Amino acid sequence: MFYIYIVPISGQGLGCIEELQRCVEHAFGVKTKCRAFNVNLPDTFDPHRKQYNSSLILRQLIAAPPADAYKILGITGMDLFIPILTYVFGEAQLDGIGAVVSLHRLNNQFYGLPENPGLMHDRLLKEAVHELGHTFGLLHCFHPGCVLNASTYVEDIDQKSRELCFTCRETIRLK
Repeated sequence: MFYIYIVPISGQGLGCIEELQRCVEHAFGVKTKCRAFNVNLPDTFDPHRKQYNSSLILRQLIAAPPADAYKILGITGMDLFIPILTYVFGEAQLDGIGAVVSLHRLNNQFYGLPENPGLMHDRLLKEAVHELGHTFGLLHCFHPGCVLNASTYVEDIDQKSRELCFTCRETIRLK
């Protein structure tokens, strides 16, 4: 049996790990396991940007996957970027094994708003399914409400559901 591994990086995401596992299992029909991996965050930090390079985190996550790993999803609280963008909520290998999501910009406090743990958890679940969808080969979707809609701003995340649309579900099923 193969599993989607959920990997809290520096203890992040543990507050809603069971809900995250249920959401991922529901979306993809694959059982999950939670396990710590050795990720050296200082090696991914860019001092000029004061952010962490998500591609370097991904590289570490997938360097030595467990034999029963189908996909690996890292959850971190660090502010992520890729060189061509100011920030990212997450990153995934298209049709690959690895993805990473950050809680940093999903938290209302980042925007100077009152903390709302429920909203942050909802955003995390959506972004986790979104990034894992890319690992299943899905591109951004244009169906209203589909979790695979692109999210440039946190408000975009709030506008979509946690669910894959029919077309995205069928695309995965047919692979």
